[in-house]
Amino acid sequence: MELRQLRYFVTVAEELHFGRAAERLNIVQPAVSQQVARLERELGLKLLDRSSRHVRLTGDGERMLREARTILAAADHATGVAAELASGRAGVLRIGTAPGLRDRLERGLAALRASTPDLEIKLSSGTAADHLDALRSGDLDAAFVRGEVAAADLRVIELWQDPLSVLVPSEYRADDGVKLVDLAGLPMRLPADPWLREFLTAACRDAGFEPVLGRPADDLEATIVEMSTGSPAWSVVYGTSCGSAEGVLWMGPFAPPLRAPGNLVIAPGRPAACVDVLVSAFG
Repeated sequence: MELRQLRYFVTVAEELHFGRAAERLNIVQPAVSQQVARLERELGLKLLDRSSRHVRLTGDGERMLREARTILAAADHATGVAAELASGRAGVLRIGTAPGLRDRLERGLAALRASTPDLEIKLSSGTAADHLDALRSGDLDAAFVRGEVAAADLRVIELWQDPLSVLVPSEYRADDGVKLVDLAGLPMRLPADPWLREFLTAACRDAGFEPVLGRPADDLEATIVEMSTGSPAWSVVYGTSCGSAEGVLWMGPFAPPLRAPGNLVIAPGRPAACVDVLVSAFG
C-alpha cells in the first residue's frame, strides 16, 4: 500500500467520478483507475461500486476513507513540519547530542528520515553549556541535555529519566545497590559535567560526608583502564551499560536509586508543530 494509492482513492471518493478525480490530481484517468484497483487487490477489499452511470463507496470503502484521510493528514503534517525545521538552512537540522544516547538517536533520526528523506541531519557533541550557547546563537536547532536546565529563554522538555550507575572496585559490589556512604573513603571521578558534579556532591552531603574529588573522568574508557590498574576510585555512568573490566571493576545501581532527567532543549522561535515532531520522534 502506497501513499499515492491512498491519495487517489480519497480523491475519487470525494468526487465519486474518476474523470474529475484525475483532473484534480493532474494525471490521466487510467492511472487513477489502475492505482485504486491495485489498492483494492492489495487490501482484499472492494472499496468502490463502479458502473457506467455512477461511482459509489461500499461499506468497506467508507471505513477505509476515514483511515486513509488520517494517514494522509499525518504524512502531510510530518512533511510540512520537517520542511519548517529545515527552512532557511538548505534542509539541515542541527542537533546537539550527549554521551550514551545512541539508541535514542538512532530511533529518532530514523523516524525523521522516514517522513522527510531529503532532510540532512547534523549531530554535534559538546557540553551542556556549549549546546545552550549554540541554541541561543542559532548554531543549533535542538539539543539533548541531561540534568536540570535553567534557561528561561529556551524551551526545555523533559523526555526521559536516566538511571545513574556507579562504577566501583569489585570489592564494593552490592547487587541490591551501593550506598553512597560506603564510598566515603574513595575519590569520586566524574566527567566535566557541572550538573552531575553538583548533584552527586549534594547527594553525598545528604548521606553524611563530603566527597573526595579525584581527577576528571572525561574519557570513560581511559578512566576504566586507570581504575582497573591504578588507585581505587568510583565514577558514575548514565544508564545501565558499561565496558567495565571483569573481576576488577563492577557497575550497578545506587541504593536508593539515583536518576538524571534527560531533556530536549529547543531554540527560540521553533513552531509548536516542529516541537511536537521532535518530541514524538525522540521521546
